Amino acid sequence: MSENLKLTVQIQQSEGTDTKFETYECEADPSAVMLDVVRDIQTNQAPELAIRWNCKAGKCGSCSAEVNGMPKLLCMSRVSDLDLSKPIVVTPLRSFPLVKDLVTDVSWAVDVNRRIKPYAHPEGEVELNMMQEEIERVKEFRKCIECYLCNNVCHVIREHGRLDAFAGPRFMVRLANLEMHPRDTADRIPEIKNEFGIGLCNITKCCTEVCPEDIPITDEAIIPLKERVVSRYYDPIAMLVRFVKKIF
Repeated sequence: MSENLKLTVQIQQSEGTDTKFETYECEADPSAVMLDVVRDIQTNQAPELAIRWNCKAGKCGSCSAEVNGMPKLLCMSRVSDLDLSKPIVVTPLRSFPLVKDLVTDVSWAVDVNRRIKPYAHPEGEVELNMMQEEIERVKEFRKCIECYLCNNVCHVIREHGRLDAFAGPRFMVRLANLEMHPRDTADRIPEIKNEFGIGLCNITKCCTEVCPEDIPITDEAIIPLKERVVSRYYDPIAMLVRFVKKIF
């Protein structure tokens, strides 16, 4: 039987505007994940510690936080993978308003989600064969668990705080899911350009790197949406066609 690992854990804790780090000494099984560690600290040393979690299976996205500065799902971050020679630092998601301790306010995301046009089915009886490639692409987008780790590392949101102008990678995935559905008839390209601010993304791929579901956010969602916006608004031939239609 493996011996327990001895850990030093520093957790950011807040009360109103007062934010500080508390240090805890504890032990953990080598197979433990950081959610186990934080919950053990909450149970035995810091009963008022606020943390959000639910499934503990990497499927709900609730326990998102930063471990040693890296965005993680606490339930998928194994203790044995960390450098235990120094304290493990656990902090809340940096890009969202802080509620308390490790809990952040993601209500902004709910508001963005409500502004997206829902799926619009073709009117009447329409037969349309869907290619397997199209099905697989939509399925890939639907793997998103709304952990918001991608939004947390997005420089437009993290460094510049542009929650007012950019919907973030998570919602580019949802918009791509709808726009690339072969049966959907709604037109969201104007909103993608203007309201959801896709032009602010400079495709650094940092969002793709942290996705726990390995969704190719940049290559399969953001870049194709950018191409559709460019085709609609900046392609010279398309611009000429629109100009001619206005005349006649």
